[in-house]
Amino acid sequence: MVTTPAITGAALGLAFGLGLVLIGWRVSARRVRLIDRVSPYLRERPSTSRLLRSRPAHTPFPTLERMLQPVLGDLVTAFERLGSPAAGVQRRLTRAGSSLTVEHFRVEQVIWAALGLAGGLVVALLLGTLRDAPLPALVVLVLLAGIGGALSREQYLSHQAAAREKRIVAEFPTVAELLALAVGAGESPVAALERVARSTRGELSAELELTLADVRSGLPLTQALDRMAARTDVSAVARFTDGVATAVDRGTPLGDVLRAQAQDAREVARRALMEEGGRREIVMMVPVVFVILPISILFAIFPGLVVLRIG
Repeated sequence: MVTTPAITGAALGLAFGLGLVLIGWRVSARRVRLIDRVSPYLRERPSTSRLLRSRPAHTPFPTLERMLQPVLGDLVTAFERLGSPAAGVQRRLTRAGSSLTVEHFRVEQVIWAALGLAGGLVVALLLGTLRDAPLPALVVLVLLAGIGGALSREQYLSHQAAAREKRIVAEFPTVAELLALAVGAGESPVAALERVARSTRGELSAELELTLADVRSGLPLTQALDRMAARTDVSAVARFTDGVATAVDRGTPLGDVLRAQAQDAREVARRALMEEGGRREIVMMVPVVFVILPISILFAIFPGLVVLRIG
């Protein structure tokens, strides 16, 4: 039979061993490599001291962030190895229309993981005090809470990207019709884009402004529209850019193309709404079958059961 002192000694030994492993890991991580020694002599020397040079803060607490910068850097590297690749994160940040960089996102992910660890530690202390839960289960709970915090930041970014794409799909038919009216009135495609970007507000209008900025920088209109389609990753916008590029290259009437694009987008939205309604009907059957129907049957047979019991 395992006694309580033996369990306590095993837990202390495990904590001591884990501390030694962490210390060894930190010492090996601080080892200066050859590339770190040579790189200061190969790169351009800054005009000011690195101690006086200001760095952009990724958190609301810049002083604390500078104090914990080495630890945060190692944690960011660990999340890059264990989590989603940097290219995928950058793709989702672009789809979400966020101004964050991948490094900024990783720092926020570390903060969410730390908050998850703190919450898991509080729950573990409560369970250990009130329920006398075993120590390994509490350690696993704290670790799972930290991992859940990091994954929650990933899921929130995916939710932001999906929500922005839904708003773009909802705004697209109106923007396409306005472009068709402007082009039909005799304006050029670039002038029509400028007019619609000035007169509308929304996610798609912001994308049109970025497209116009690319055009003003010397990029052809078709390539700028292709960039917009790549940023948004929405099928309706991709079809719109393909149609506009084809119309510009072949000289076909652009107004008819834009009106057809708007009609197709409204038809796609109508089909999506009907599919969503069908899924909602199936979800509504769950309370009907498992709640309302059993209660109705109970009301129907209860008087007969009472009469049989009395008889």
